[in-house]
Amino acid sequence: MIATIFHRGKEFKVDFFKPIDISIPLSTDKNCTSAWYVEPMKLEPVINGNWIGDVNQGGSVNFRNILFNPHGNGTHTECVGHISKEFYTINKHLQRFLFVAEVITILPTQLQNGDYVITKKVLQMCLENIIAPEALVIRTLSNGINKLTHQYSNTNPPYILKEGIEFLNALGIEHLLIDMPSIDRENDDGKLEAHHAFWNYPNNPQLHKTITEFIYVPNEVYDGTYILNLQIAPFENDASPSKPILYKVV
Repeated sequence: MIATIFHRGKEFKVDFFKPIDISIPLSTDKNCTSAWYVEPMKLEPVINGNWIGDVNQGGSVNFRNILFNPHGNGTHTECVGHISKEFYTINKHLQRFLFVAEVITILPTQLQNGDYVITKKVLQMCLENIIAPEALVIRTLSNGINKLTHQYSNTNPPYILKEGIEFLNALGIEHLLIDMPSIDRENDDGKLEAHHAFWNYPNNPQLHKTITEFIYVPNEVYDGTYILNLQIAPFENDASPSKPILYKVV
C-alpha cells in the first residue's frame, strides 16, 4: 500500500506494507541482550490454589506474570521522567507516533581515555545537506548480529558527547534512537549529561521528546530517509518496551 505523506512542505511516498522492525525483543533467554546488570525477563504462571495459569501444567489458559526492566531488557523508549524528580510518563507525553526519520551510520571515535564516543563533528558530517528530520536513528559500527545477544554490563559501550546532543537539539531532533543501551557513558557518576542536555532538564523540560535505546538496524537497511512508527506499550512509567518500525520512502 503506497501512501503519500506531506510534512514540512515536502511530499513522501511510503509503502506501509513493507515494515522494517528495528526492535530487540524482551526475552527469557539467558543469552538475550541486556545492560545495567539486570537478569533476563521472567515469566511466571499465576497460581491460585489448585489452579495454575500454564496449559502445559494442566491449566486451562496461559496466564502469566511478567517481571522485566524496560531500560535493561531490550528496546525501550523513554521520556524526561527517566531523569526528573517529577513523575512524567511516556504514555502521557508521547502523543504522536509517525515521524520523518533519518538513518545514519557512525563509527565511534576513540578518545585518549579509551572511550568510544559519537562527537558533534561526526554528526555534522553525517547530517550535512540533510533537511533536519524529526527523528534520528543512529546505527553504530561494527554492526554484527551479536548486538542481539550482547551483554553490555561493565563493558563501557559507545555513547554520545554532550556537544553532539546540543548539535542535534539545534537541528530540531525530537526523537533520538540508538543501538546502544544508553546515550550516556555507562559509569559517569550519575551526571547523565547527554540525557539532561537532550531534554533541557531541569531548566526547560522538553516533555514531548523521547530517547529510544537498544535498537538494532540490520546492515541491509541503507542510510537515508524513512517514516518512523514509534510504537510503545501504554505504561504509566518513565519508559516502556517499544517496537520502532521504519518504512522506506519510495
